[in-house]
Amino acid sequence: MPKVKSRLWTPENKPIVIASGFIVVILAIGTAYTLVTQGTATLLSPGYMLQQLQVGSFLGIVAAGMMLVILLGHIDLSVPWTVAASAMMATAFGGAAALPVGLSVGLAVGLVNGLGVAYLRIPSMIFTLGVNAVMRGLMVAYTGGFAPQTAATPLMQYLAVGKILGIPVALFVWAAVSVVVVFILRKTPVGRYIFAIGNRESAAYLAGAPTRWVIVFAFGLCGMMAGLSGTLLAGYSTKAYQGMGDAYLLPAIAAVVIGGTHILGGRGRYLGTLVGVILIVLLNSVLSIMQMPEAGRQVIYGSVIILMLLFYDRGRQERQ
Repeated sequence: MPKVKSRLWTPENKPIVIASGFIVVILAIGTAYTLVTQGTATLLSPGYMLQQLQVGSFLGIVAAGMMLVILLGHIDLSVPWTVAASAMMATAFGGAAALPVGLSVGLAVGLVNGLGVAYLRIPSMIFTLGVNAVMRGLMVAYTGGFAPQTAATPLMQYLAVGKILGIPVALFVWAAVSVVVVFILRKTPVGRYIFAIGNRESAAYLAGAPTRWVIVFAFGLCGMMAGLSGTLLAGYSTKAYQGMGDAYLLPAIAAVVIGGTHILGGRGRYLGTLVGVILIVLLNSVLSIMQMPEAGRQVIYGSVIILMLLFYDRGRQERQ
């Protein structure tokens, strides 16, 4: 038993274990509340859990791409309007071109971010924030400031709300994205380069790593995943609308960091990001069930994130 405990309580597993513990606490509090107020354990029903995971899949896809960028020691703040622009363009083109167009818009934005960071050497926080503002301006100009009148295609709606054997198709899409990310990080030279660049870019460059190409690749993939999420989100809502990506930036970053990925890069596991996404989705769900005012929800949401990060930082200081 002590050996099992020691294997679980390793530096790389500690954030995942803590986040999993928080998930159990959130479920316990939410279940106790619904038992008292409704007489049922709503949160523990399979249907409810699948519904929450379906909604969480949009965040999970964004977080998967964000993790690649954060592992490099960078950040992508253009996610909100990459999501919105991809959704708007996908619905505008419609038909068979909708999904490819949505992905292409996200990829294009990601490549611009990567080129700006890798070749112009502009800090990612500043460059991607500027790109986000540019995308917002372009979309407002395109729509004239009004909500687009175009609707999501049947394929977009199927990928977002359809089911296979009772399981939401969106979960299968999220699972496919997860497999791709894990394969890149664990089975390819690009994955090793990403970790090396995150630890020290100059050392990785001197060791022969194509640092600029890897940065462009990671940002491009992050943008494409934001585009995919936006396209699915438009299918879930049956239409695209301005600001639809605003709710995904901070939760995506929080999910990655809560899962144990170092905010300065070089260390992290995708399993942790998955757990972080589930934690955030369930936390928001429980606060909604409790009919918590928005101000209170933000306070609790931020407090949980800060508390968990303090746990992690204390552990790092003890190891040092």
